[in-house]
Amino acid sequence: MRPQPTSRMCFVCGRENPCGLKLKFTEDPENRVVRAEFTLPEVYQGYPGIAHGGIIAAILDEVSGRAIMLYTTHDTFMATLRLTVRYRRPTPVGTPLVAVGWVEQIGGAGAKVAGQIRLPDGTVTAEGEALLAAAPEEFRARWEAERPYWKVE
Repeated sequence: MRPQPTSRMCFVCGRENPCGLKLKFTEDPENRVVRAEFTLPEVYQGYPGIAHGGIIAAILDEVSGRAIMLYTTHDTFMATLRLTVRYRRPTPVGTPLVAVGWVEQIGGAGAKVAGQIRLPDGTVTAEGEALLAAAPEEFRARWEAERPYWKVE
């Protein structure tokens, strides 16, 4: 497993975001997946004891989008055009979870990616599919100032 870089202020992976999840992602090149192991605290719940669906969607967006780095470089960024989430069962807070993402198809300037959130026994609580495209030029221009902070810690 190889670690992937994280940023400063991303809600999902940002090391310095005081409200963020601070997830750390690793690559499993042999199985062609990206993973993050984490436990959501109560501050991210919707219903009591259950993670908010928006938090689950954000994690699925991040883990599936990061899977593209298995086929490119860690400096290749794509933007999500569409994200479809299927909530299979409530995702508990205070419980160890695993997010897994992979690439289903790469073609032209885009990709189709997918991901799941799993309980310790492997039960899938949520899954998502996303359509990605090359990040717009204005995004890439703003990214240059952040590039020094995009690193593995």
